[in-house]
Amino acid sequence: MSKPRIGIFDFACCEGCQLQIVNLEEDLLGLLGLVEPVVWREAMAETSDAFDIAIVEGSVVREEDAARLREIREQARVLIALGACATLGGVNKIRNPMDHGEVTRAVYGTHADDPHLAAGPARSVAEVVKVDYRVEGCPIDGSELVRLVQDLLTGRTPRVPHHPVCVECKLRENVCRYELGEVCLGPLTRAGCGARCPSNGFWCFGCRGLVDDANIEAARTVMAQYGKSEADLEDLLRLFNQESEVGHGRHA
Repeated sequence: MSKPRIGIFDFACCEGCQLQIVNLEEDLLGLLGLVEPVVWREAMAETSDAFDIAIVEGSVVREEDAARLREIREQARVLIALGACATLGGVNKIRNPMDHGEVTRAVYGTHADDPHLAAGPARSVAEVVKVDYRVEGCPIDGSELVRLVQDLLTGRTPRVPHHPVCVECKLRENVCRYELGEVCLGPLTRAGCGARCPSNGFWCFGCRGLVDDANIEAARTVMAQYGKSEADLEDLLRLFNQESEVGHGRHA
């Protein structure tokens, strides 16, 4: 029986999540034993229009990219959004409230008027097409993608965490970042990373998106307890979650 064909596509991003796939090393060989890559610009020259599973990295910032994404969706039986740029819109969404012409001039200077640089608001993949599964993070944990693909190919329901990063922090016996005088998005952010940032001396940046039914009241209580304001929380949310209801301050 032939192996499922996978296409890996990139839009507006740094391609760091694809690099995490390459960095799987021996686990990558195991993954390649289950699927056949037929499109992967970062790792192979060959290409094909026939694929079963599409893995899409990056946010959508141009209409021509949205059209290309719709074509990918029509071809794929399963579409997986890969990383924070694809699942949330990523750091590209920071510019959405800004004047796009001004942003383009600041980045590209005298080339700002080149037609191929014309861009609108950054959008996540799910804001353009239907997404079947998501692998969160900036960058992703490659092993999480491997587990997802293995689950799909064996008929198992992929495991998606429904608890906040704080749970993983407690399991690792980390000192709470609030105790260190910092603001942390651990109480609101979906787990699954093993509390990687707090375990390595940083607060949680929220790159995995907000947990379902995030307990805003509990977060507000924590902020008050440690003398932090809701504005502090909103400032941190702007990096990955500024268009969430919390990030927009719609949490009264």
